[in-house]
Amino acid sequence: MPEGKAVSQMFAGIAGRYDIANHLLSGGIDFYWRRVLTRLVRARSPKNVVDLATGSGDVAFKLRDRLGPAVAINGLDFCEPMLDEARRKKTQHAAYSDIAFNFGDCMDLPLADASADAVTISFGVRNFEDRQRGLKEILRVLRPGGSLFVLEFSQPDPWFRPFYYLYLKFILPLVAGIATGDKSAYDYLAGTIENFPTKEALSEQLTLAGYETVHATGLTFSIVAIHEARKTHPAK
Repeated sequence: MPEGKAVSQMFAGIAGRYDIANHLLSGGIDFYWRRVLTRLVRARSPKNVVDLATGSGDVAFKLRDRLGPAVAINGLDFCEPMLDEARRKKTQHAAYSDIAFNFGDCMDLPLADASADAVTISFGVRNFEDRQRGLKEILRVLRPGGSLFVLEFSQPDPWFRPFYYLYLKFILPLVAGIATGDKSAYDYLAGTIENFPTKEALSEQLTLAGYETVHATGLTFSIVAIHEARKTHPAK
């Protein structure tokens, strides 16, 4: 598992050009992934949502667009330069003025037990220093009946895998290096993506952490997946 401090420093170094790189490297498909994620969240009718590893805030902003002003949204991240980007973007849209962006480490969340109706985390679980500890910490802050939504890279469909790994190992770091000036950060990210569990394996890890209903949906030839994991009883 990666060391949390090193990951935070890495993201701090690319914060200013993170959005551009994401949209470029995904070919804009990241917008579609966020639409699907927020549609699934809306189906649960939460009164409040915590967006973990919020980064520059794109998921939090899309949640506000999808859920409306009555739903409280709190974005947390452990990289202050990324939070600064989210806060800067927030000032450009009056509709986002009530979204909170605060420091928060997924290993020790600054939230009360059973305080969140829904938790989202996009492309953050693979950077957990201790995955089981982080998943259990999220379970702690969910209310019984609440859901965790994990949007994360996965293992692609077998027929697509050779093409995807060619892109991941050679093209992505090169293009990202040009876009951000930090090729090494995307060499690291490519490695974490390649070694991340399948949908089925991550579902098992969520169940092991204490979630009682887990459903996984692959998107874009399963290069990413959305896992919805529900908490049906108080955490033990």
